[in-house]
Amino acid sequence: MPEKTKIRWGILGAGAIAKAFVKGVSESASAVMQAVGSRSQDKANVFGSEHSIPNRYGSYEALIADPTVDAIYVCTPHPMHAEWAIKSLRAGKHVLVEKPFSLNHAQAMAIAATARDNNLVALEAFMYRSHPQTTKLYELVKSKIIGDVRVIRAAFSFHAAFNPDSRLFNNDLAGGGILDVGCYPVSIARLIAGAAIDKPFADPIEVKGSAHLGQTGIDEWAVGTLKFPNGILAEVATGVGVGQDNALYLFGSEGRIVVPNPYVANRGASDQGLIVIHPKNGQKYEVHSEALMTAFGYEVDAFTFTINTKIAHGTSPSIADTLGNMKTLDRWRDSVGLTYRQEKYENFSTKTISNEVLRKNPQNKMKYGEIEHMVKPVSRLIMGCDNQQSLAHASAMFDDYFERGGNTFDTAFIYGGGRPETFVGQWLKLRNVRDQVNVIVKGAHEPRCDPTSITTELKMSLERLAIDYADLYLIHRDNVEVPVGEFVDVLNEHAKSGKIKAFGASNWSLARVDEANNYAKSKGLQDFSVVSNNFSLARMVNPIWPGSISTSDPESRAWFAKNQMPLFSWSSQARGFFVPGRASPDQRENKELMEGWYSDDNFERQRRAFELAQQLNVEPINIALAYILHQPFPVFALIGPRTMAETHSSLAGLDVSLTPEQVKWLNLEV
Repeated sequence: MPEKTKIRWGILGAGAIAKAFVKGVSESASAVMQAVGSRSQDKANVFGSEHSIPNRYGSYEALIADPTVDAIYVCTPHPMHAEWAIKSLRAGKHVLVEKPFSLNHAQAMAIAATARDNNLVALEAFMYRSHPQTTKLYELVKSKIIGDVRVIRAAFSFHAAFNPDSRLFNNDLAGGGILDVGCYPVSIARLIAGAAIDKPFADPIEVKGSAHLGQTGIDEWAVGTLKFPNGILAEVATGVGVGQDNALYLFGSEGRIVVPNPYVANRGASDQGLIVIHPKNGQKYEVHSEALMTAFGYEVDAFTFTINTKIAHGTSPSIADTLGNMKTLDRWRDSVGLTYRQEKYENFSTKTISNEVLRKNPQNKMKYGEIEHMVKPVSRLIMGCDNQQSLAHASAMFDDYFERGGNTFDTAFIYGGGRPETFVGQWLKLRNVRDQVNVIVKGAHEPRCDPTSITTELKMSLERLAIDYADLYLIHRDNVEVPVGEFVDVLNEHAKSGKIKAFGASNWSLARVDEANNYAKSKGLQDFSVVSNNFSLARMVNPIWPGSISTSDPESRAWFAKNQMPLFSWSSQARGFFVPGRASPDQRENKELMEGWYSDDNFERQRRAFELAQQLNVEPINIALAYILHQPFPVFALIGPRTMAETHSSLAGLDVSLTPEQVKWLNLEV
């Protein structure tokens, strides 16, 4: 939209905070109120009349369908934030979501992904971050006015009368202090820790906490400690059942700072900024910052700036900042044992975060291949299931992958003590998509790599997954003390019983694979359909795990080309070796990356990948993935994303076309 055009706002939800936002819009020079949507027409009419809002709707659906609305302010109860933010974005509206951005980090990722897909802005409404006082505080810390910040003490807490049905104490409404107001001290601590190192924010490397969980299962009061990479420690506190000192205290090597009113939350009048400096050697003094409107007014103008520039304004939180804040809040809740009712499996929604039935997006760009004995096509990118931290995290990641065309999930008996297998099984049942996806089960990892363990572990894996069969079973490691025939025989037994369809081996030498398949042919048995070894543009210099095998060398590639054996490549993108800024000869912090991939020839491959990426206007990681997908034999890439952004960066590799000459050039063959 033109830069000078005022943003026309719609409010989704007509509660108390909505009134404060309307005032902010009235103070703003860049926006006007256009519409309000409520769950009843009467409530929308009353709110609209009170605030002179022309368009009034008795449903949220009608509001987001209004073509005269440019942006939506989502201020429903917490558990509804993600659903309506996503639906608003899909309707073509920018969204400003009242804090907390969502119920958890998983939902926040889904909002961010939808905004990115639709080229729209989605930000969190931390109004204090747009206020002149916060900007001045950031500048003072950055200038080291109290030297190096060492300790931060921040709280936001109040004492509300107990009412089990109110949103503050109701577990179904994600009540309690941490999510509702504890997000403020976490936000400001991360902001200050970032200012201390001249960055917009910093994420803690350690989060610990304690809380009093009341009779409704929410945190009535809680404290937490955050440890940042630069040595800064933060004490954060919150509560809905006790009042505390809500001032902000910063302690540095050369003095301290006190901010009496850090969150400038006055909804009716402008809060003037006041920062008190206590130098180590000298008299205290005050720093004032004039405010011409409420923090909500500044927030509205900051959002308009971001719409016009796609850049977060000043100290206003970017989407990356918000994702970090949500992850920190998750960790704080985990530390105190606080799980909301709807996050538990027995209450988990059978629908996606946007409250819709899961289905594949027909415009997806996924590519597929066929594997002998597997009934369903196999997506060329396979979701690794070894790092999901919760059902909320797993379901968000799996939903997103499935919607984008992914249909194959890689699990293993040893991953996470069985938790990832359990999450996959729960997700399959909740989404009712078992007949649409392939499940890979791996077992018999050393030191239990033997035919008996295959049987024992397969049974346990299928129980964890709550499924009747594995679409593909892979022996996770090899044991050369066991004749290949014993492995082939037991795998055929399970194939005949219907517990597995196809089978193969991971981290087996190609000579052993030949031996196994020759045995199977001589006995008229089913043979290996797949090999799953490492394969990537970067040569694995040293095994990154005991017993792991790479097949990136010319002889192995020739074997695969001759046999046309499908290769399921793990660490297909060399553990991030091709991500700019992650690996270079002078970066020695990541021992695994350094020992596994650092070599002169790999850095030359990296240089060429960077060069070709620039020519093709893609990311180097996309080149690394495209390289393996453009081999003269079928390769399927196992990816292990921890965030949706990482999934999407891998998917982008599907769009890259390489010529045979470029493939050879990348691998130093020409």
